[in-house]
Amino acid sequence: LSVSRRTDIPAFYSSWFMGRLRAGWCDVENPRRAGQVSRIDLSPDNAEAIVFWTRDPAPMLPHLGEMERLGFTRHCWLVTLTGYAPAWEPGAPAGSRAAAAIRALAVRVGPDRIAWRYDPIILTRQLDIEFHRRKFRALCETLAGSTRRVIVSLYDYYRHACKRIDDVLAQTGDRLADDQLLVPGLGALLVEIRGMATDAGMAMQSCAEPHDVFRESGIPRGACIDAAWLNRLFGGALKSGKDQGQRDACLCAASRDIGAPDTCPRGCVYCYATRNGERARSAHVRHDPGAGSLRG
Repeated sequence: LSVSRRTDIPAFYSSWFMGRLRAGWCDVENPRRAGQVSRIDLSPDNAEAIVFWTRDPAPMLPHLGEMERLGFTRHCWLVTLTGYAPAWEPGAPAGSRAAAAIRALAVRVGPDRIAWRYDPIILTRQLDIEFHRRKFRALCETLAGSTRRVIVSLYDYYRHACKRIDDVLAQTGDRLADDQLLVPGLGALLVEIRGMATDAGMAMQSCAEPHDVFRESGIPRGACIDAAWLNRLFGGALKSGKDQGQRDACLCAASRDIGAPDTCPRGCVYCYATRNGERARSAHVRHDPGAGSLRG
């Protein structure tokens, strides 16, 4: 189960998620086909593992005991922390709070079950090579011992996010690099942050990055929903075949995502899963925790 690429369920919808685990099912709308709904079996025998995606695991922590008593003991976490200014991530938790939540999660589940996502790396005149060098070093030092892996990738352009990004650039007087891959010093930065991660006890991998600059910097391509990682953690036999529903460069194993786009109220300007921020905020306000699907 992927919980969820499309929205931050642990942070904003943990009560709904727990209600669905108790019920043993949830309904999921097809984001590409309006009106098509699938019912997902959420029994412990059917859910081989749960992969949580979040910026703030704290709201989910009080539920972990019940979740495990219900039989869902195989879970791991992908936690995003970049430390960008509120102009870019208006609803993200403060960096200190987010780091504290990751450390608390590590105490509860162990660092091997947590992957830190420093993702996306956005390169502008203000968010330049030196900014990322300083920010990554500080976060690495803060999270050392709380995770064994870190995932990085460059910003990918999404048409529906362009106006939001242009608005931020206009507000801040900044300018986005025309081609992130051609920014001078990118390769050296990747080598440096990989070394920082290694010194902090973290293995670095890229997410959906087939570009030579990552390979030449010693950063291997990897999966976020990683069958090999899950099998090492839980002694299972998950298949490692690519999820055909994801973009070509993605190496993730097949999963069922139970989230819905346009439901995350954070407002991150570069987000691929939110096309309309007002619609997302409205969906969160109108959310019914007892509904069978996230949108009700």
